[in-house]
Amino acid sequence: MRAWIFAPVLWLLTLPAWADARMTVLVDLLELRQAAAILSDEGRAHADALNQDMLGGQGGPGWQMQVDSIHDADRMVEMVRRALEETMQPAEVESAIAFYASDLGGRIIALENAARAAISEREVEQIARANYGVLAGDGDPRIALVGRLIDAADMVDRNVSTALNSNYQFLRGMRDGGALEDSDEELLADIGTDLDAVTEDTSVWVYAYMLLAYYPLDDAEVARYATFAETDAGRALNRALFDGFGRAYEDTSYALGRAVALNMVAEDL
Repeated sequence: MRAWIFAPVLWLLTLPAWADARMTVLVDLLELRQAAAILSDEGRAHADALNQDMLGGQGGPGWQMQVDSIHDADRMVEMVRRALEETMQPAEVESAIAFYASDLGGRIIALENAARAAISEREVEQIARANYGVLAGDGDPRIALVGRLIDAADMVDRNVSTALNSNYQFLRGMRDGGALEDSDEELLADIGTDLDAVTEDTSVWVYAYMLLAYYPLDDAEVARYATFAETDAGRALNRALFDGFGRAYEDTSYALGRAVALNMVAEDL
């Protein structure tokens, strides 16, 4: 009799470990570590530009140590994983695993990461943007297919929101580091003036990036991907990815803004 009493309890105790293991499978299939490494490299390149533009190239080893600490790819992965755990139901996790464990799903992840690394080069980005302009002007059906993916994930608005929030956090960091005196309201007003320009630029960039990423796929494969993206599992996954990466970008932007300000203030002393 005792076995019948305790067995269900032991079974329930295994559920968190099972869910954690399945989430690890999804994180691995999504190759989030590689994606985070690519985004961290982008962040370091941006920090190099800030060093030149705002610190006169005088950041030195101390600045580089700060930049490396701020752009921690492992911390980014953990933030995204936490968002996935908070957002996705077990059935949605299983649906996502089933899709990305397929040959097409695996190819899509590899193509997305490769395109993200490539488009960080200014020349590649310009070519990708020009290609989008040509295809859009010709009414190419690939535009509509990619548009389904963009609409399913609300990709333009979410990217715009992430960009503006990150800019706001960067300015907050600069203020808290002593380089600015603006109030929150003034910072928000300053960021808000960029909304239309950021939205237009983001829309073009998203189409350019996705057309570059999925170029090796045929239309039927892109349509299959769009169909998954339009499911509850696909929408939950994209929502969680945006939330997780968005939080990581905001934290990184604040820390970078504060580091810039502290270095600027130190130079003035």
